[in-house]
Amino acid sequence: MLQSRVNHDSPTTSRALRDSGRISSTPGALPPRSFLTTSVNFVACQLFALLMAVWFRIYLHPSKTSPFIRHVVATLLGSYLALFCFGWYSLHFLVQSGLSYSVMVFSGLENMHKYCFIVTLGYLILCQITRVYVFDYGMYSADFTGPMMVITQKITSMAFEIHDGELSICKAKLADAQLNPNQKYLAIRRMPSLLEYLSYNCNFMGILAGPTCSYNDYKAFIEGTGFQPRHQENANGKENGKCKQNEPSPKNAVISKLSTCAISLFVYLSLCKLLPVERAIDDDFVSSTPFYLQVIYLYLAMLALRPKYYFVWTFADAINNAAGFGFSGYDVDGSPQWDMISNLRIMDIEFATSFKSFLDNWNIQTSLWLKRVCYERCPVNPTAATFLLSAMWHGVYPGYYLTFVTGIAMTMAARAVRHNIRPHFLVSDSHKCVYDIITWACTQIAISYTVVPFVLLAVGSSLKFYRSWYFCLHLLCILVVLVLPVKSRRRQTKEQQDGLQQDGLQQDGLQPVGLQQDGQVAHSSTDNNCNQKEKAS
Repeated sequence: MLQSRVNHDSPTTSRALRDSGRISSTPGALPPRSFLTTSVNFVACQLFALLMAVWFRIYLHPSKTSPFIRHVVATLLGSYLALFCFGWYSLHFLVQSGLSYSVMVFSGLENMHKYCFIVTLGYLILCQITRVYVFDYGMYSADFTGPMMVITQKITSMAFEIHDGELSICKAKLADAQLNPNQKYLAIRRMPSLLEYLSYNCNFMGILAGPTCSYNDYKAFIEGTGFQPRHQENANGKENGKCKQNEPSPKNAVISKLSTCAISLFVYLSLCKLLPVERAIDDDFVSSTPFYLQVIYLYLAMLALRPKYYFVWTFADAINNAAGFGFSGYDVDGSPQWDMISNLRIMDIEFATSFKSFLDNWNIQTSLWLKRVCYERCPVNPTAATFLLSAMWHGVYPGYYLTFVTGIAMTMAARAVRHNIRPHFLVSDSHKCVYDIITWACTQIAISYTVVPFVLLAVGSSLKFYRSWYFCLHLLCILVVLVLPVKSRRRQTKEQQDGLQQDGLQQDGLQPVGLQQDGQVAHSSTDNNCNQKEKAS
């Protein structure tokens, strides 16, 4: 769901690219030389990782070597890349992983996942504070907390999955009531060894830019069982096709994604200097430019900013695919799909007609992490809790918190508008087309308005921007939430399930609708990305 997502600064270079445009007085601004060094190091290491991924898939194929060797090689290559890019600061990766593994081993089952979450996230925040406010930014060759953000996702996800797995073994009846189908699939029923744990967190395919993935999927990749049928919450939110026994080639997917990377990098380098976001708070620009042109400029500036994320995340996805990781099944035409760990869907982002749709397709794996560890488990106000966790995970810059506080208001207002207004436009195709055009424009403006502090980082410049817009969208969101009624997402889901059961009882007299053929209750997911293979009868 959320994350803005708006989100997860692609570790390392993505953040360096963003910070390079900041003036030197801004805390943590990188000088141009450091920026250039960071960018070159990142791209060089990712190219090396791409070559190693092809070698890994061909010469260390599961049919030719053991999982132990694959774990060892993946971990050693990842450690080499981390040491090359971050020097001895890469030891933080091992310290964070070691502390968390100790918590998993020595703490009790009941609260293990909570303690691990606190230790892992706390260590990440401590490193972010020291990097930004204690030490001089210029002494680092790159932002070493970027990879730690992905490692934090992996460690906390694993902790919750181990807890779910032990719960399903020790308390089967309680697990059936507390765990949804996707949580049961992701549950880990055996404590990973230290080698498996380090390989999962620090493998060369994802050490620099992710993306995160579930431990079970990574383990299946290492053992060579990743091409077998499985329940999968994949990136495209669609049902996997029938899985074939032969192993598909990722060549076409890798070439396609590398082409996307080249186009994205060209667009970003061509437009980033022409359309800086900082111009939106320039006094001369604000005073001399009509408001409607300021709105258009802000949209274009954010449009020019997004290709750097497209480049970094798509490159990372291509590396994993080249190693044979990321296969999600076949489509209806029998073509292999390599989007299991994809982090974005560009066309769905650029043509999103709702705030939620934009977030669902942006930084997908971080959204899934937020949903799995927070949104689905938080008993009180999960939306606000998820945005707060996202802000804490991103870092300690005040701009992050301004963005995610604004995101809460935007999400609530968008939900109210969709619930109350959208049904009136579904009477005909022409009405719906008009509605889609209007909501597309509103969504792009709302997203651009929301993420300005995320780009500017500082409180002063962020508030200066909002003042130049008279906080108009903040006030509009508050007005919409107060005027338009809307039910919570969980209450709507419960009422829909109750309605289905009542209809089924009326039709059958005995068999409630919502029961699967094997007697299990159908599960309603919290977002559209969940891949449900079993439908309500």
